[in-house]
Amino acid sequence: MSASEGLPEIDEGLYSRQLYVLGREAMQKMATVAVLVSGMKGLGVEIAKNIILAGVRSVTVHDQNDAEWSDLSSQFYLSKNDVGENRAMVSQHHLAGLNSYVPVLACTEELSENFLSDFQVVVLTNSPLEEQLHISDFCHANNICFVLADTKGLTGQLFCDFGEHFMVYDPSEDEPLSATIHDITQGSPGILTVACDDVHVQGHHFQNGDLVTFSEVEGMTELNGCKPRPIHVRDQYSLEIGDTSSFSPHKRGGIITQVKMPQEHSFRSLRASMENPKISTPDKGILPHYHTLHLAFWALHVFKSEMLRLPRPRNQADADKMVELAQKLLPMGQEPLDEDLVRTFAYGCTGDLSPVNAFIGALAAQEVLKAASGKFTPLDQWLYFDAHECLPEKELVVQLTEEDCAPLDSRYDGQIAIFGTDFQERLGRQKYFVAGAGAIGCELLKNFAMIGLAAGEGGNITVTDMDSIEYSNLNRQFLFRPQDMSKQKSEVAAAAIKLMNPNVNVTAHQNQVGRDSECLYGDDFFLGLDGVASALDSLKAREYVGERCVQYLKPLLDSGTAGTKGHAQVFVPFVTEPYGHSQDLEEREYALCTLRHFPSTIQHTLQWAQDQFEGLFKATPESINQFLKDPSFLETQEVEALEQVQISLQKKPHGWGHCVTWARRLWERLFSHDIQQLLYNFPPGHKTSSGLPFWSGLKRCPQRLMFDCNNTAHMTFILAASRLFAQIHSLNASEDNAVTCQLLLDLHLPPFHPRHGVHIPITDQEMQTSLGTVDQMRLAELNQELAALKQELEERGVLLSNLMEPIHFEKYHQMTWSCWDRIEVPGVDAKGEEMTLRDLCNYLQKEHSLVPRILLYGKAFFYAGFWDEKKREQKLSSSLTGLLHQVTGQTVAKDCQLLVLAMVCEDEEEDSDLPPVHVWLQPKNSKK
Repeated sequence: MSASEGLPEIDEGLYSRQLYVLGREAMQKMATVAVLVSGMKGLGVEIAKNIILAGVRSVTVHDQNDAEWSDLSSQFYLSKNDVGENRAMVSQHHLAGLNSYVPVLACTEELSENFLSDFQVVVLTNSPLEEQLHISDFCHANNICFVLADTKGLTGQLFCDFGEHFMVYDPSEDEPLSATIHDITQGSPGILTVACDDVHVQGHHFQNGDLVTFSEVEGMTELNGCKPRPIHVRDQYSLEIGDTSSFSPHKRGGIITQVKMPQEHSFRSLRASMENPKISTPDKGILPHYHTLHLAFWALHVFKSEMLRLPRPRNQADADKMVELAQKLLPMGQEPLDEDLVRTFAYGCTGDLSPVNAFIGALAAQEVLKAASGKFTPLDQWLYFDAHECLPEKELVVQLTEEDCAPLDSRYDGQIAIFGTDFQERLGRQKYFVAGAGAIGCELLKNFAMIGLAAGEGGNITVTDMDSIEYSNLNRQFLFRPQDMSKQKSEVAAAAIKLMNPNVNVTAHQNQVGRDSECLYGDDFFLGLDGVASALDSLKAREYVGERCVQYLKPLLDSGTAGTKGHAQVFVPFVTEPYGHSQDLEEREYALCTLRHFPSTIQHTLQWAQDQFEGLFKATPESINQFLKDPSFLETQEVEALEQVQISLQKKPHGWGHCVTWARRLWERLFSHDIQQLLYNFPPGHKTSSGLPFWSGLKRCPQRLMFDCNNTAHMTFILAASRLFAQIHSLNASEDNAVTCQLLLDLHLPPFHPRHGVHIPITDQEMQTSLGTVDQMRLAELNQELAALKQELEERGVLLSNLMEPIHFEKYHQMTWSCWDRIEVPGVDAKGEEMTLRDLCNYLQKEHSLVPRILLYGKAFFYAGFWDEKKREQKLSSSLTGLLHQVTGQTVAKDCQLLVLAMVCEDEEEDSDLPPVHVWLQPKNSKK
């Protein structure tokens, strides 16, 4: 009998996307599980909504309390007419319409053990600690999966207990890892090296303890089809695979493949976890922060049991009491409490935010699905989250007060408690563009409605989506119902959020976002916006929206999902990189040992060159200036920086000849002596401890260079380095290259002698360890010598004459441009007359020292320096809109406010990314 026999059938039309991620067997298991969700405030309804859409057997929603006015801050299924009615009963009516395959029941009685026994998963929200502990103990003893979720203001917590013997049948959604084998040694353990033909491949991605099997191995055939065996990771290219000493020698090739095996997980109960919580985080450095949040939530339960209320917003006395309670709960031996964090938590814990509930609610629902299906590794066991970075910075003169955050009997009181009334009023006036009304679009619109975005005078949300509602959409896009099929998504979504918050101003469009719709979403539209939210499936459309936000300097919230993974990125003008400009492989941070000793790509060499530039001509001069001016400089510096200061002051150049000598010695060190030292430590035939070639994979054996005055590249380096060295020392550089060549010919440098005992790190970890080792004796010696040197300079009266001129690594006429920058030009004068192309070129040269060589409008040439004189004069005399009509055939609309031109300038490389030129055809103060 198959594992899935007897399990319920799955509606493939409804669950198609989810089936692709979870698989049929996992979804069939889910369809046998009954779930209880207790607490129908904002967080509870989020969890219930997500579970119902996913397709479990049944969901029971529980709440003994009636709806209050403050619940409307985040409970999207409650309205003012529901105030005074039981929250579970009102919610059940709405939730039952989400998925016809999932019966939704309501319970308003106290939770008894007999009642709890009917469920396989129990979720608690908005529950006192005594109830949490009692129900957790019962669930743990009776093999019922238990999930605890809570949010307070900008903070959330999540806890999972799935019992002492919970089986995970598929730990992750990723396809099993595999790699091509380069070599396998005979030994105990045998060492396997993966093949790396592509310089961009950063080794394997296996982890310690992974189980693997083998195929297509020639020679050591005993491995082919073997039982899964555990591995141990040595480095990014090699693995220990167990005893291979009795196997045949490896000849060539083969594939190593990860094998996914069921895993048993053991959980502690809530009671056993309170004093020593196991908190999941990849960053162990932030654990003290999360431990403080754990104590803050615990202290809040104590506070409420004593005071019968929550701490008042921004109330200092209540915050101090919270700190006092948290200190009493602090276990012996734990790191000190972050009292400021507890106070920040206390100031806003009466807050109730829809976005925070949506985030924690999504995570909690995902854990329920893991419990129900045995698919994917569950949370182990606590998770804490806070978004306190959303609060006003402490450095601001105006801080929020208790009066600012006091309740106003408003549906937004849960938000006012955190951000104040002024913030809420500004939210109401916002004008936003939401592109896409699919799964993410529905969630965004719901959150926007609940926070009151565009719900005030002058505010508006424009949502556009050209698609109509299909059956499969009902599984993920919760604003839609079966009766909405074939209707326009944007119209149905807009109507749905109007029911959630009747005050929200929303306009529905059915337009595709792109160049064809710029007649609708043009200058007036984008200039009138406060921000944009992109929820589009098409990468091309998302890129286009990102470009428009850069052009009009508008904040962008971009989001997307792929299977169980998702992302949300915020792009803010002049604060973050724009969409599509995030750091890629060319801009990433590379391992120090790779840059210094083992570069393998052109990107490595470029980064190495920039690091050299900044170290020689920026960092060292800055250190010297700080040493000469700041008495405390010696107390904060490391050995390497102090040695550079000492050498630079003792060997100060006094003329061009000294600069050339310094540059020539630098060349010899970088391109000859350092290479020879590396090859002395690791000769071309060097083997690793495993007997493998050291110079293999991404480690490329280097060759020293021999300096040649007739080599253009060599001389370019010498001249550039000499001139830069002269500049930082305020010396004149010679323009006579013949003089420089003669200086080089007359210069005789000592031959290379290898240094014995020099350790060259071969991993970044070794590099960091070596950098972190401080020679205290040498440090004290340098401090003493530099103090004496400074005193000598003071006595000679030449202290300040040793100040240097740091050089910053810049482009574009010593001007550094960001991707948000643009060159703005007034296209009309005070009399309202439009400028000509000649006026534009003159303005760019006068105001920005830029001489245009090419100006482009889209792909059309607006101006080109290679045109003959007659054509240039004709174009230069034309008005900008007239010229645009000539080159494109387009007539510029009377209400057009902005022309955007791309520019290439004299003395700039053709691929130089100068900012776009924005020509305003109407006075800027007329913008909406």
